[in-house]
Amino acid sequence: MTDQTESRLKKSASPYLRSAAHQPVAWYEWGEEAFSCARAEDKPILLDIGAVWCHWCHVIDRESYENTEIAALINQLFVPVKVDRDERPDVDARYQAAISAISGQGGWPLTGFLTADGRPFFGGTYFPPEDAMGRPGFKRILLTVADTYKNRRPEVDKAANALAEAVAQAESFTGARARFDAGALAELEDSLVRMFDLRNGGFGQAPKFPHASALELLLERYQTSREKHLLAVVESTLEKMGRGGVYDQLAGGFHRYAVDERWIVPHFEKMSYDNSELLKNYLHGYQVTQKPFFREVAEGIIGWVNQTLSDQQRGGFYASQDADYSLEDDGDYFTWTLDELRGTLTPEEARVMEPYYDVGERGEMHHNPEKNVLWIARDPGEIAAKLGMTEADVRLLVARAKGQMLAVRLLRPAPYVDTTLYVAWNAMFASAYLEAFRALGRTDCRDFALTTLDRILAEAWNDDRGFAHRIGPAEAGWLDGVLDDQVFTAGALLDAYEVTLDRRYFEAAERAIEHTLAKHWDAEGGGFFDRSADARPMGGLDVRRKPVQDSPTPGPNAIAAIALDRLYGYTGKTLYRERAEQTLETFAGIAPQYGLFGATYGLATLLHERHALQVVITGKGDDPVAARLEQAATSTYRFGKAVLRVTPERISADGLAPALKQTIPHLRADTAQALVCVETTCQPPVTEPEKLTALLLEIPASGAAAG
Repeated sequence: MTDQTESRLKKSASPYLRSAAHQPVAWYEWGEEAFSCARAEDKPILLDIGAVWCHWCHVIDRESYENTEIAALINQLFVPVKVDRDERPDVDARYQAAISAISGQGGWPLTGFLTADGRPFFGGTYFPPEDAMGRPGFKRILLTVADTYKNRRPEVDKAANALAEAVAQAESFTGARARFDAGALAELEDSLVRMFDLRNGGFGQAPKFPHASALELLLERYQTSREKHLLAVVESTLEKMGRGGVYDQLAGGFHRYAVDERWIVPHFEKMSYDNSELLKNYLHGYQVTQKPFFREVAEGIIGWVNQTLSDQQRGGFYASQDADYSLEDDGDYFTWTLDELRGTLTPEEARVMEPYYDVGERGEMHHNPEKNVLWIARDPGEIAAKLGMTEADVRLLVARAKGQMLAVRLLRPAPYVDTTLYVAWNAMFASAYLEAFRALGRTDCRDFALTTLDRILAEAWNDDRGFAHRIGPAEAGWLDGVLDDQVFTAGALLDAYEVTLDRRYFEAAERAIEHTLAKHWDAEGGGFFDRSADARPMGGLDVRRKPVQDSPTPGPNAIAAIALDRLYGYTGKTLYRERAEQTLETFAGIAPQYGLFGATYGLATLLHERHALQVVITGKGDDPVAARLEQAATSTYRFGKAVLRVTPERISADGLAPALKQTIPHLRADTAQALVCVETTCQPPVTEPEKLTALLLEIPASGAAAG
């Protein structure tokens, strides 16, 4: 059996599947071969969904799937199928919904038991090999499920049918349609504020996850209302996360979540999609507050990504970095004992860093009490006062010690980096890097984002199938993209157009949206399905889904509406605005119930009500007045704001999109001025940066007054 499994999995494009090739379980990849085998042998399917970065997935692998006795039971009684949730988000989403309905919880590893045609009838998440922790042991479950499937088939079919119908009903959004109502934003805003943790920042209690879209929404609402409590929610959350152990204090970048409400002890895996959206949060937080700490954290994310999570030669952002380097390790790479710290630093440095990072004989890691998670427990000024030093000296010692600690940490065995290039996540990071160019003037971020988008266009676009889900490798074959891949990339291409005025990016964005409308749009109910209408049959629980919640990435239906409204602003095509409104109306009746998980929907609603902002800066390339106007425009945060730097050369190169060209037909590109345009109306031009900043902040949530 092992040889069969190796032949199926060892050449997989998924590192998670390749890591299971040695296991004695006779795994299949998701596909018709597995279903055919299950039907032919009249066996149920054992479905394991996990990811290479998932700690408990590795635990169940070691305890159960590498256990020869349990593997023999599985091979005898089931057809085992292993799925990488990053590679097949469409499969994962459907079975997460089903297993959550059975067990009351989802997550990874997901362990499902399916009929031979792929309908789930029982499942859960992690199961210990023997009865333990209040959970039935995996061996007992395997025997019981197999017996039930063999001897009580009518009950199994009834349960499977009921569950499939329940999932299909939940995905139909019956009763969810309502008229578009921007007033629902106030309800959503109130929900977010009520969930705010006043003491620790963030939302809710432990475990604490970052909710980037919620922070973006509250920040934009603050920009229009100037209600200080909204800014306080954002500032407190960014401050507490950035000082916490959930942020890698040495190398930069955020871990996936914190297990405690204080953001101190993280689950140590780092995900691309978290860091791209948090980078935007810190950039925008810096723009609004000018707090150096927020810029420092943003720069830290960029530094870590450039060093660890990107292909610097060819372009592309990698998927994730694992939490652990072995099954015996639980965050050891990132944590420190007191002896390790003192062995790395001089006595003077250690005297400062011990209180700075709260490093002591007893740390925060329960499994290994000597291990300390690094978090900023005390400010340099407080340490300076206690030790009789100047604050400047303390800051210098902290900076020097951090460099030495990182250099030593780099010598440790490092957690695995999944170098897979998923298209949607690459697009999200390309957008974040372009935002870093606008907010910080980082031309290196702009250039790398454009290189990445060029690679996506060259290697992952097909005129008939849209964007793939994965960039290469060629031998892995084409993996059909889902809605996320289409709409996130369309948005990133619009970002690239706004930065470069290169019509190539604009036209690629419009092609992507046209493809999405043709292949994903629900003509009957409105909104977008996650899979293309002509996608290959998925098998199993093949219900049609219209994802809208932020879980864990921003909801793709909301992202689609945002891209449509942005395109409408550039083209004037009413179809785009109509489809955006229909998408919002599809979920309007239930969106307020999503709370934290509806924040991107809230942003889409806000943008649709106000329309996208276009700030056109004209003047010769070396004009200092134009440069100051551009700086004022880029440094002012407004969601959905585009800054278009129009020079005489870009006008002659036909850089303006159609509607913009009609709105400002007699534009003098050699005159330094700024025009703020909303839909087909532009405010009178301004030439002073202060007036431009004031104008951008005066534009209300419902749009600009006619000029």
